[in-house]
Amino acid sequence: MIPKSFVQDLLNRIDIVDVIERYVPLKKAGTNFVACCPFHNEKSPSFTVSQTKQFYHCFGCGAHGTAIGFVMEHAGMGFVDAVEELARSISIEVPREANSPAQQKVAPDLYDLMHAATRYYREQLKQSPRAIDYLKQRGLSGEVAARFGIGYAPDAWQNLEAVTPNYKDASLVATGKVIEGEGDKRYDRSRDRIMFPIVNVRGQVIGFGGRILDKGEPKYLNSPETTLFEKGHELYGLFQAQKTIRAKQCVIVVEGYMDVVALAQHGVEYAVATLGTATTPYHVQKLLRLSDQVVFCFDGDRAGQKAAWRALENALPQLVDGKRIGFLFLPEEHDPDTYIREFGREAFEELVEDSLPLSGYLLRELTSQVDLHTPEGRNALLQKAQPLLVAISAPATALLLRKEVAALAGVTQAELEALYEIKPVAAPQRRAPQKAARPAPSGLRALLRCLLLKPDLARQLPLDWSSEAEEGAAILELAQWVRVQESEVSAAATIQNFQGTKFESTFAAVQAETLKLGETFDVAAEFEGVLSMLRVDERKQQLLTLQRKIEQAELKGLSEQERTLYLQLLQRG
Repeated sequence: MIPKSFVQDLLNRIDIVDVIERYVPLKKAGTNFVACCPFHNEKSPSFTVSQTKQFYHCFGCGAHGTAIGFVMEHAGMGFVDAVEELARSISIEVPREANSPAQQKVAPDLYDLMHAATRYYREQLKQSPRAIDYLKQRGLSGEVAARFGIGYAPDAWQNLEAVTPNYKDASLVATGKVIEGEGDKRYDRSRDRIMFPIVNVRGQVIGFGGRILDKGEPKYLNSPETTLFEKGHELYGLFQAQKTIRAKQCVIVVEGYMDVVALAQHGVEYAVATLGTATTPYHVQKLLRLSDQVVFCFDGDRAGQKAAWRALENALPQLVDGKRIGFLFLPEEHDPDTYIREFGREAFEELVEDSLPLSGYLLRELTSQVDLHTPEGRNALLQKAQPLLVAISAPATALLLRKEVAALAGVTQAELEALYEIKPVAAPQRRAPQKAARPAPSGLRALLRCLLLKPDLARQLPLDWSSEAEEGAAILELAQWVRVQESEVSAAATIQNFQGTKFESTFAAVQAETLKLGETFDVAAEFEGVLSMLRVDERKQQLLTLQRKIEQAELKGLSEQERTLYLQLLQRG
């Protein structure tokens, strides 16, 4: 686990403008920087970056966050990977807390070795007419082969002697490039194969997929799991496809390396492939960060159907309302490579557009296995649907699918939820038997703006400060967090700390407001003025409450403490 203090220090040491400009060109606009938002299509820039406050906000789609959040969203990384990427950019090491699980460290020379192997395979491809002819027969141009770094491993046992001064070096085994047999005998894992480098989102080669040229088994030979390469976390072609995926807000998931490359050859440059493994929840999560639509494209045979259902099961817990997951099944005699070569890009993209939505695929498969005309069949439907519906956390999607399944089974949604023993998605909210909270006074909003700009001002709030309003609850939470921090707290660290909490939307809205304030805005003076005004309002409210008691002839019911407070308030005016 990464210490929170390190995250704060990292945000203090990096410049969000430098980070974002690696991905998006920014233009100076007054005190801020602007660009067309990389997270949605727009013609005029609404994506705003504050260098002084160290956070970004898009006034078009609402995307917001710190440098860490930007790298997570733009590169599809998890939190830890994003922190490590930013730390690496300023040459500092990420510490781990003492009770964290042991982390495998990757020596820089392992990446160097993988890049050296890539260069070697590419050079060997140029010298092998047989390998070049194979790629030409598959319809690939030299340009596309170069874009994906495709190479060739000659039919020899120790090719990689050429890329390292010591073939006995342990790093060759650590990267999976060399197999160590009995008696310390070593030989290359890949021989006489077309080599497809697997690249992570940072552009580093972490593994290879090798396709045999002639007949033989296995047809594809992938790198084993190593400290560099974890199959369930990586996707082939994602590095090359990221920009187009962002632009189209769509990504196609196919089964093989050649499918990705062939689609790119024909202009479909937003496809990725799983790496010899089923689609994992991590794959789905990563792709939904990058795109609004994910389409799984499978062969129409039995194996394709099985892979599709596995993808659906792993996608259910990751579903996000407003984003679409679709399923495309090609005719049994085709895969994406052969289909696009025979029918062309337009025909293939029409199939993508008409892909079966996840809900339609789920219901089609469930109902095809049961007889809905009998009670036994409807009961079977309820049993088969239960683990699937329970896995869905996206509220709107869960609600609609529960209604659909309930209707098909001839029960009500409430009956289905009771049977599954799950909490109703759309249960009516019961009002607490308390007086309705008053709308948040504008002063609380102004106070929260000040605290977001200079979080350490929260240390000046009274320890017993409280408020029933939404902004008031956020202020209280912020103040409690700031008081336990040992060092000065930045706006970026505050935004990062409350990401993913119930206060995130409140902070995001206030964050947007602060971007419109000029650099001459006196935060400390505003804070003192607003706090003073809120104190006056509080005293007035207390006085009104007491006066109301007097008007209702309840003065005699006042306690001694209330009488004293009343007199003090009258004296203050």
